[in-house]
Amino acid sequence: MHILWNDQIVEREEVKIDIEDRGYQYGDGLYEVVRVYNGHLYMMEEHLDRLWSGAEKIRMHLPFSKESLTANLKKLVEIEGIKDGKLYFQVTRGIDSPRNHALPNPEKVKGVLTANIRPYERPIQKMAEGISVAVVPDTRWLHCDIKSLSLLGNVLSLDDARQQGFDDAVLVRDDKVTEASAANFWVVKDGTVYTHPDGNLILPGITKMKIIELAKELEIPVKEEAVYEEELFTADECFVSGSLTEIVPVVKVNEHIVGTGKPGNITKQLINAYIASVDMTCGTSENEF
Repeated sequence: MHILWNDQIVEREEVKIDIEDRGYQYGDGLYEVVRVYNGHLYMMEEHLDRLWSGAEKIRMHLPFSKESLTANLKKLVEIEGIKDGKLYFQVTRGIDSPRNHALPNPEKVKGVLTANIRPYERPIQKMAEGISVAVVPDTRWLHCDIKSLSLLGNVLSLDDARQQGFDDAVLVRDDKVTEASAANFWVVKDGTVYTHPDGNLILPGITKMKIIELAKELEIPVKEEAVYEEELFTADECFVSGSLTEIVPVVKVNEHIVGTGKPGNITKQLINAYIASVDMTCGTSENEF
C-alpha cells in the first residue's frame, strides 16, 4: 500500500509520525475524504476549497498549493490502480517539540500531510432499503463547520446509536436537528426538502451543495432551515448525505417508521440525479433507484 507523505509517495511501512506531532497530541489538523469514481476525483475542487477555508479558520498554514496537492493525489490514485475508492487525506499543524498548547510559528513548524486510497463501492443495499437512526443529543463543540481531526464527539454519538441497535445517530441541539454523526441530514415534508443551514453547528457538506443544485434542476423546493426534533416524526421522508454515503434514505427514527417505511419518491429522484451527475463527470454505471 502506498501513502502520500508530504510530497513523496512511499510504501506505508516507510511513514513515520513523530510522537510530538500536534495532530497526534491535540487533534490539531484537518482532513477530507474524496470519492473516486472510475479513477476520477469527484468534486475535488470543492473539497480543496473547504480544506483551505478550514485552514484559515484554525490559523494553519498549508505547506502546499492546491495544484501540487491535486497532482500528488492523482498520482497516488494512479499508482494504487484503484478505480472506485475513497481517498483520505489529512494535514496536521506539524511537529512542535517540546509539547506546547500555544500555536507554533508556521515559519518554524511545517504541516505534515498524509493520504491513502482504499477500494470503496456505492452502498447499494442501504440506498435501496434505507437505514435507521436514533435521536442523540448534539454535545459536540461549536466549530462543527471545521472538518477537524478531533472527531470524538461524532464517534461517541454514533456509538450511542449503535448501542441502541440503530445504524446512525441524528443529532439534536436545542430541540433542532443539526446533522447525522458523519453526514448531513434532510427532511422532506409536503414536497419541500429541509436541511440545516450552513454555519458553525454543521459541516458544510460537499454532497449537500450538489444536492441543492440537483434539486433546483428537478424543481424540488429546498429550504435551508433547521427542523425541530418533533418534526422528524411527521416527516414524509428523511435521508442523509455525504461523499461516501452519497444519498441514503432514513426509514426509521427511534421506533417511528418514516413515511411508508421505504425510500420515498423525492429521495429516489435525488439519488438518481446524483448518480447521473457522477456518471456525467466520471463515467457510466448501471445503478438506478
